[in-house]
Amino acid sequence: MEIKNIEAQDYPQVAAIYSAGIATGMATFQTEATSWEEWDKSHLKDCRIVVFENGQMAGWAALTPVSNRCVYAGVAEVSIYIAESFRGKGIGKLLLLQLIDESEKIGLWTLQSGIFSENIASIKLHEYCGFRVIGTREKIGKKDGVWKDNTIMERRSKTVGV
Repeated sequence: MEIKNIEAQDYPQVAAIYSAGIATGMATFQTEATSWEEWDKSHLKDCRIVVFENGQMAGWAALTPVSNRCVYAGVAEVSIYIAESFRGKGIGKLLLLQLIDESEKIGLWTLQSGIFSENIASIKLHEYCGFRVIGTREKIGKKDGVWKDNTIMERRSKTVGV
Protein backbone atom coordinates (compact mmCIF):
# COMPACT_ATOMS: atom_id res chain seq x y z
CA MET A 1 0.00 0.00 0.00
CA GLU A 2 1.07 3.52 -0.72
CA ILE A 3 -0.09 6.55 1.29
CA LYS A 4 0.48 9.97 -0.22
CA ASN A 5 -0.86 13.50 -0.14
CA ILE A 6 -3.84 14.28 -2.35
CA GLU A 7 -2.84 16.29 -5.40
CA ALA A 8 -5.02 17.88 -8.08
CA GLN A 9 -4.46 14.93 -10.43
CA ASP A 10 -5.91 12.58 -7.76
CA TYR A 11 -9.13 14.52 -7.45
CA PRO A 12 -11.20 12.74 -10.13
CA GLN A 13 -10.72 9.48 -8.18
CA VAL A 14 -11.29 11.25 -4.84
CA ALA A 15 -14.53 12.71 -6.24
CA ALA A 16 -15.62 9.28 -7.55
CA ILE A 17 -15.15 7.69 -4.11
CA TYR A 18 -16.96 10.65 -2.51
CA SER A 19 -19.82 10.34 -5.01
CA ALA A 20 -20.15 6.64 -4.15
CA GLY A 21 -20.32 7.63 -0.49
CA ILE A 22 -23.03 10.18 -1.29
CA ALA A 23 -24.99 7.45 -3.11
CA THR A 24 -25.14 5.32 0.06
CA GLY A 25 -27.30 7.99 1.72
CA MET A 26 -25.32 7.42 4.94
CA ALA A 27 -22.26 9.62 4.49
CA THR A 28 -23.10 13.28 3.95
CA PHE A 29 -25.82 15.83 3.33
CA GLN A 30 -24.00 16.86 0.14
CA THR A 31 -25.68 15.78 -3.07
CA GLU A 32 -22.68 15.91 -5.39
CA ALA A 33 -18.92 16.30 -5.36
CA THR A 34 -17.60 19.81 -5.79
CA SER A 35 -14.95 20.97 -8.22
CA TRP A 36 -11.27 20.51 -7.35
CA GLU A 37 -10.96 24.26 -6.80
CA GLU A 38 -13.78 24.32 -4.24
CA TRP A 39 -12.53 21.17 -2.51
CA ASP A 40 -8.95 22.47 -2.40
CA LYS A 41 -10.07 25.80 -0.94
CA SER A 42 -12.26 24.25 1.78
CA HIS A 43 -9.76 21.66 3.09
CA LEU A 44 -6.57 22.20 5.04
CA LYS A 45 -3.47 22.14 2.83
CA ASP A 46 -1.93 19.59 5.21
CA CYS A 47 -3.63 16.39 6.31
CA ARG A 48 -5.19 15.34 3.02
CA ILE A 49 -4.16 11.82 2.26
CA VAL A 50 -5.01 9.01 -0.09
CA VAL A 51 -4.11 5.33 -0.04
CA PHE A 52 -3.45 3.21 -3.09
CA GLU A 53 -3.33 -0.57 -3.19
CA ASN A 54 -1.85 -2.14 -6.31
CA GLY A 55 -2.22 1.20 -8.11
CA GLN A 56 -5.93 1.53 -7.27
CA MET A 57 -7.20 4.30 -4.99
CA ALA A 58 -8.68 2.58 -1.93
CA GLY A 59 -9.76 5.63 0.05
CA TRP A 60 -8.98 9.13 1.21
CA ALA A 61 -9.13 11.31 4.30
CA ALA A 62 -8.84 15.06 4.77
CA LEU A 63 -9.49 17.79 7.31
CA THR A 64 -11.48 21.00 7.14
CA PRO A 65 -11.14 23.81 9.66
CA VAL A 66 -14.12 24.18 11.98
CA SER A 67 -13.77 27.96 12.19
CA ASN A 68 -11.52 30.79 11.04
CA ARG A 69 -11.43 32.20 14.59
CA CYS A 70 -7.94 31.87 16.07
CA VAL A 71 -9.19 30.14 19.23
CA TYR A 72 -10.19 27.15 17.06
CA ALA A 73 -6.92 27.02 15.09
CA GLY A 74 -6.16 23.58 16.53
CA VAL A 75 -9.54 22.02 15.76
CA ALA A 76 -10.50 20.35 12.49
CA GLU A 77 -13.26 18.14 11.11
CA VAL A 78 -12.57 14.74 9.58
CA SER A 79 -13.76 13.51 6.20
CA ILE A 80 -12.96 9.90 5.38
CA TYR A 81 -14.24 7.85 2.47
CA ILE A 82 -13.37 4.32 1.41
CA ALA A 83 -13.94 2.89 -2.07
CA GLU A 84 -16.72 0.30 -1.99
CA SER A 85 -14.49 -2.59 -3.03
CA PHE A 86 -12.06 -1.82 -0.18
CA ARG A 87 -14.56 -1.44 2.68
CA GLY A 88 -14.07 -3.77 5.65
CA LYS A 89 -10.38 -4.36 4.86
CA GLY A 90 -8.79 -2.00 7.41
CA ILE A 91 -8.22 0.87 4.97
CA GLY A 92 -10.28 3.24 7.14
CA LYS A 93 -8.17 2.47 10.23
CA LEU A 94 -4.97 2.95 8.27
CA LEU A 95 -6.13 6.31 6.90
CA LEU A 96 -7.64 7.65 10.12
CA LEU A 97 -4.60 6.72 12.23
CA GLN A 98 -2.31 8.34 9.64
CA LEU A 99 -4.53 11.44 9.59
CA ILE A 100 -4.36 11.67 13.39
CA ASP A 101 -0.57 11.40 13.29
CA GLU A 102 -0.27 14.09 10.62
CA SER A 103 -2.72 16.37 12.42
CA GLU A 104 -0.64 16.29 15.59
CA LYS A 105 2.53 17.07 13.63
CA ILE A 106 0.96 20.37 12.51
CA GLY A 107 -0.31 21.25 15.99
CA LEU A 108 -3.96 20.23 15.91
CA TRP A 109 -5.30 19.25 19.33
CA THR A 110 -8.87 18.22 18.53
CA LEU A 111 -10.39 16.32 15.64
CA GLN A 112 -14.14 16.04 15.34
CA SER A 113 -16.61 14.18 13.16
CA GLY A 114 -20.32 14.46 12.53
CA ILE A 115 -21.55 11.03 11.47
CA PHE A 116 -25.06 9.97 10.48
CA SER A 117 -26.18 7.97 13.50
CA GLU A 118 -27.10 4.93 11.39
CA ASN A 119 -23.54 4.75 10.00
CA ILE A 120 -22.41 2.26 12.66
CA ALA A 121 -19.28 1.23 10.73
CA SER A 122 -17.96 4.81 10.73
CA ILE A 123 -18.82 5.30 14.41
CA LYS A 124 -16.96 2.09 15.31
CA LEU A 125 -13.98 3.13 13.18
CA HIS A 126 -13.74 6.46 14.98
CA GLU A 127 -14.09 4.78 18.39
CA TYR A 128 -11.30 2.34 17.49
CA CYS A 129 -9.08 5.33 16.65
CA GLY A 130 -9.67 7.07 19.97
CA PHE A 131 -12.71 9.23 19.28
CA ARG A 132 -15.52 9.46 21.82
CA VAL A 133 -19.19 10.28 21.35
CA ILE A 134 -19.94 13.71 22.75
CA GLY A 135 -23.58 13.85 21.74
CA THR A 136 -26.24 13.57 19.10
CA ARG A 137 -27.70 16.37 17.04
CA GLU A 138 -31.24 15.15 16.53
CA LYS A 139 -32.91 15.86 13.20
CA ILE A 140 -30.10 18.23 12.25
CA GLY A 141 -31.01 18.15 8.56
CA LYS A 142 -32.98 16.36 5.89
CA LYS A 143 -31.56 13.97 3.34
CA ASP A 144 -33.96 13.02 0.57
CA GLY A 145 -36.85 14.28 2.69
CA VAL A 146 -35.87 12.24 5.76
CA TRP A 147 -34.62 13.85 8.97
CA LYS A 148 -31.13 12.67 9.94
CA ASP A 149 -29.43 12.58 13.32
CA ASN A 150 -25.71 13.25 13.58
CA THR A 151 -23.51 11.53 16.15
CA ILE A 152 -20.84 14.04 17.13
CA MET A 153 -17.47 12.51 17.98
CA GLU A 154 -14.15 14.02 18.97
CA ARG A 155 -10.60 12.99 19.65
CA ARG A 156 -8.44 15.12 21.89
CA SER A 157 -4.69 14.75 21.37
CA LYS A 158 -2.68 13.41 24.26
CA THR A 159 0.45 15.19 23.01
CA VAL A 160 -0.66 18.51 21.48
CA GLY A 161 -2.25 21.27 23.54
CA VAL A 162 -1.93 19.39 26.83
